[in-house]
Amino acid sequence: MRLLFDQNLSPRLATSLSDLYPDSSHTELIGLGTTADEIVWEQAIVEKFVIVTKDADFNELSILRGVPPKVIWIRRGNCSTKAIASLLRKNYPAISAFNENTDVGVLTLF
Repeated sequence: MRLLFDQNLSPRLATSLSDLYPDSSHTELIGLGTTADEIVWEQAIVEKFVIVTKDADFNELSILRGVPPKVIWIRRGNCSTKAIASLLRKNYPAISAFNENTDVGVLTLF
């Protein structure tokens, strides 16, 4: 499973989580740092990424457009990159199950 971290998250997450989520990236690293959400959405489809974001906009796009791509919506307030990495590590089993479930498009993590 490949994760694409949105611009509101640190690019370091792609590297620090590469043991669990190999070939993951960040919008900045693929030239989409300040690109509109719709373009990030389309690129995630093409590249088979699961979008990871703290932004409600991707949840709304998922409601409007359906799957793919899938979206992991992190609903924590201001927190460190380390806390986000820990959250994604701790929830790896749930994230893997979510990725395999074709009926669900958004996984919300608190």
